[in-house]
Amino acid sequence: MNMTEVARLLLGLRAAGWTEKEINDFVLYIESGDEQYKPKPQGERKE
Repeated sequence: MNMTEVARLLLGLRAAGWTEKEINDFVLYIESGDEQYKPKPQGERKE
């Protein structure tokens, strides 16, 4: 994934209403596979 695609991904997640913490945790999950960062369904998210 190049930097343009990463930027579009981040902007899309922001537009979808994700918080900065949710976005950061998602990126950590993608990179590390660590389950603690795995996204949760919208009803289970902490706002």
